[in-house]
Amino acid sequence: MNNNTVVEKTVDYIETHINEELSLDKIANSLNYSKFYIARVFTEETKCTVYKYIQGRRLTLAAQKLVETERPIVEIAFEAHYDSQQAFTLAFKQLYECTPNIFRKNGVFYPKQSKICMMSSFDGYSFVCYLAGGKSAA
Repeated sequence: MNNNTVVEKTVDYIETHINEELSLDKIANSLNYSKFYIARVFTEETKCTVYKYIQGRRLTLAAQKLVETERPIVEIAFEAHYDSQQAFTLAFKQLYECTPNIFRKNGVFYPKQSKICMMSSFDGYSFVCYLAGGKSAA
């Protein structure tokens, strides 16, 4: 099986289960690969760790909810699998360079971590593309 397929299966699993508890162990068990193999291949091909990808996708979906709903920030934080609004705000600010409250007030959603899509060229090289938008896993 080529590396693109491993990454695609990993991304598909993450996107399907983004609102559930996710761990490298759980992903590896579901896909019948070792967690070390998935971690290595995913990072080599995407230049991003599995954890960072999950975190980025969850924060992107949270950003979308901040703009499109009036739900409390703490509720969105818990849905994004953060134990507190403070932890969520810190992670959100690192990715979006503003607090969730300011992001909501600005009223414009833009994805920071879009869904990864692996592509292969005719000469055998593979490359990563990012699908715009955040609704695919919502």
